[in-house]
Amino acid sequence: MGDATQSSQDALENDPHLGSGAPDAAEQIECSSIPNGDSGSAVTPRLYKKRWLILCLFSAYSLSNAYQWIQYGIISNIMMKFYHVESLAIDWLSMIYMLTYIPFIFPVTWLLDKKGLRLTAFLANALNCAGTWVKVASVKPNLFAVTFFGQFLSAFAQVFILGMPARLASVWFGKNEVSTACSIGVFGNQLGIAIGFLLPPILVPNVDDMNELEHHIRIMFYISAGAATLIFILVVIVFQEKPELPPSQAQAQARNIPPEEYSYTASVMRLLRNKPFMLLVVSYGLNVACFYSISTLLNRMIIEHYPGEEVNAGRIGLTIVVSGMAGSLICGIWLDKTKTYKQTTLAVYVLTLLGMLVYTFTLNLGHLWVVFITAGILGFFMTGYLPLGFEFAVELTYPESEGTSSGLLNCSAQIFGIIFTISQGKIMDRWGTLAGNIFLCIFLLIGTVLTGFIKSDLRRQKANLQQTEVQTLSPSGSVSSLQDYGATVSSVLYQRQP
Repeated sequence: MGDATQSSQDALENDPHLGSGAPDAAEQIECSSIPNGDSGSAVTPRLYKKRWLILCLFSAYSLSNAYQWIQYGIISNIMMKFYHVESLAIDWLSMIYMLTYIPFIFPVTWLLDKKGLRLTAFLANALNCAGTWVKVASVKPNLFAVTFFGQFLSAFAQVFILGMPARLASVWFGKNEVSTACSIGVFGNQLGIAIGFLLPPILVPNVDDMNELEHHIRIMFYISAGAATLIFILVVIVFQEKPELPPSQAQAQARNIPPEEYSYTASVMRLLRNKPFMLLVVSYGLNVACFYSISTLLNRMIIEHYPGEEVNAGRIGLTIVVSGMAGSLICGIWLDKTKTYKQTTLAVYVLTLLGMLVYTFTLNLGHLWVVFITAGILGFFMTGYLPLGFEFAVELTYPESEGTSSGLLNCSAQIFGIIFTISQGKIMDRWGTLAGNIFLCIFLLIGTVLTGFIKSDLRRQKANLQQTEVQTLSPSGSVSSLQDYGATVSSVLYQRQP
């Protein structure tokens, strides 16, 4: 067995396919035996049909929460008039999502690691539902503080949501599905943002009669509260922690790590010392922060050049996100087929920068149809990048918790998001929209350069390949030997963390 182990490790070190695609032998994993550390018997990976229902439920409540993030900002001029506040106050209804994430991400990811997916899903939906009903009670011009509190509850719920796609995909889906599943999880969030761009300008027209305006705003809040309540009930009844049997070799190895050997603090410190991952954290934060800033300030950008076009501002936002949803799905499927994480991430980043430059210098041409096209191109790559960052992070940090790595990515995005939104808003107030968008282009260029320096160390792919190599070299499938080897693999992977 020692010779077999050494041969397997040598094969891993020399295998040229890890950066570009899974080897043919890896295709055997789904039907091979995995050692079960608890029972001492071998089990076979199994994919349950219920995984799609769990993923759809997650996407639904992520949608509900993301919709609320942008529902004020896309009609900012109308909300300023109703609540008698300045534009910065309305911008903070978006930025509270970013600010709330930063202090709570570490306790929430600790809770996700210790208590699992079901409790996290329950808390996310309870907070999200509560926030929607607080907003229903805030529809009076003198109750801006109440609507801000409702938005804070929804923002708190987001902390339990953003880090889950990669974790849920790993726990429920097979090795050839995880990137696609992660992209679908992100898809739900993007769809919510898309609806948030589309519906508020339609539901809340810019009328002068304050009583009529109050009526329209109340209808908008009741719709979101009813949807959130229904989803909450479904999650309580249906949502499940994990499948009985693991869906992949990598997940089986992760399950076999004894809880007493896992330290959340030590895991975070290992991640912070992981140089490729930290480069990704910064580059991901810069990219997603640009999306946050554009989404928050889109109404102001469009109104500056196309007065009275609140509805079309929402439609342009919708175009950005819908094209990004297509980009997310295509990128997720591409990653599952090719495993080219570094190359795909870098290519999409470069195209995001080019899309932002084109959008920036065509926004003021006076033709809305041009803005729709350029915004769609920008959205395809900018929001299509989101699942790429999640999945690349999991590869660089395996076997660390997917929730922790995703949490650090999102924390970076929130910090840069607040900085970019406030800075771009100030730049736009003083020098106009063109200068504000050039500001974002500069940081996208920096993010592109940083992405180029990331070393592609695909640890999750190596874990799957190691198990396949052992089973190929040991056709008899000795359970005890495989158990010993599985423990060795997990130990080696932990020790290899920087």
